[in-house]
Amino acid sequence: MLVLTRHATTRAQQRGLPPLIMNWLDTYGARALDRGGAEILYFDNASRRNLERDVGSQAVDRLRPLLDAYTVVADDGTVITSGWRFKRVPRH
Repeated sequence: MLVLTRHATTRAQQRGLPPLIMNWLDTYGARALDRGGAEILYFDNASRRNLERDVGSQAVDRLRPLLDAYTVVADDGTVITSGWRFKRVPRH
């Protein structure tokens, strides 16, 4: 169960990010650290394959445009913000 800040809830609503996608990010998403120490969750090729294996290729194909989402999670597990990726996630 994801815990969202008020800011994250507002941003998810403004950006049209469904709760299902945020839950999939939490379960299947790849993880990278950002410069501030928070964790970025996003779908890479491996996480998309794992998602497809568990929920089926038909569901993933229908929701493919929504898989360009990301969330930023604080150290305590709270979602800080979320949005849509337009470029690669930097990994250090």
